[in-house]
Amino acid sequence: MRIGAMVPGRLGNRFRAAGHSGYRRLRTYLIVAVQAGLAAALSWVVAREVLGNPDSTFAPAAAVGVIAAALGNRARRTVELVVGVLLGIAVGDVLVLLLGTGAWQTGVIVFLAITVAATVRGPGALTTQAGGTAVLIATLTPNAPGLELPRTINALVGGAVGLFVVLVVAPLNPLRTVRRVADQALDLFAREMTASAEALARADVGAAERVLDRMRASESELHRLTEVVGAAEEVVRFSPVRWRRRRTLTAYRRGAEHMDRAFRNSRSLVRRIGTALRDEEPVPPDLPAAIEHYGEAVRMLHREFLGGREPVGARERVLRAVREAGEACRQEIGFSGTIVVSQLRTIANDLLRATGVPADEARRLVRRAAAGH
Repeated sequence: MRIGAMVPGRLGNRFRAAGHSGYRRLRTYLIVAVQAGLAAALSWVVAREVLGNPDSTFAPAAAVGVIAAALGNRARRTVELVVGVLLGIAVGDVLVLLLGTGAWQTGVIVFLAITVAATVRGPGALTTQAGGTAVLIATLTPNAPGLELPRTINALVGGAVGLFVVLVVAPLNPLRTVRRVADQALDLFAREMTASAEALARADVGAAERVLDRMRASESELHRLTEVVGAAEEVVRFSPVRWRRRRTLTAYRRGAEHMDRAFRNSRSLVRRIGTALRDEEPVPPDLPAAIEHYGEAVRMLHREFLGGREPVGARERVLRAVREAGEACRQEIGFSGTIVVSQLRTIANDLLRATGVPADEARRLVRRAAAGH
């Protein structure tokens, strides 16, 4: 009966979490929809009204393809899109002359176009556009000669207009966008570290399991931060109106990868906390205190990044956590508790790297703090 009552509750939690996650994604990516609409309209006007291309369909499609590319890769996506079109035209034209047109010829042309594209660049817009263009060349050339030049021009127009919109007309506010996502992701990280510390201090196995469930469900939050930081950095690199944000974005870029790794390692830590509690191992008071300090270090790191300050406070809090975990390890502690301490040191290394400390120096600082220095 108890298990049956738990299932609807867990499903409800998952639905609510999915709803909140969808709302947060909407707030983050609504600007992408605005940019795509503007780029589609502008590229159609340029291709049809300015350049006089009667079939301007591909220009808006190319512009939307650039806008909808993975955030932070739009400049590369534009180059890949145009090169893919040119590659598809080249391969398609040569093979149509050699093989003619038909069902099997179309299959061979597309196969070879994608093979060449994959050899040049690998999966991505280049491969997709090379294959799509090869299909058009193989199937429409007999009925629509001269297809190559308009399609190439449309690819150039769509790509250029897409970049113009995202970098000049409606660039995202890099710091505001990153702050919104970072507030959610890093607050979640810090909050779950605090919750796991409380579960350990109260010897509450159920609470530790719920923390682990929430962290698994929220894995995408840190990935989203990495993606948005990449997009924001692209804007401040190419958009003159956003250049002044470079310093702050550089700090976030440097830290996002290591924060993502720290979050993944913290899930292993919480899982081991649950094992220690189920085995009723002794829990020295310094151990949950150390975990709580990690959560506070994440909060401080976020504040210092936003303020454009050197994250000295976050580093000090991380090393304080390592020292307290070392004290716990020198007291009565079980096997799983020892592993928790080891994982805390791994997370400490990740957090120090996120603050900009080089790898060798981070390892040295963690070793000294673990020894009580």
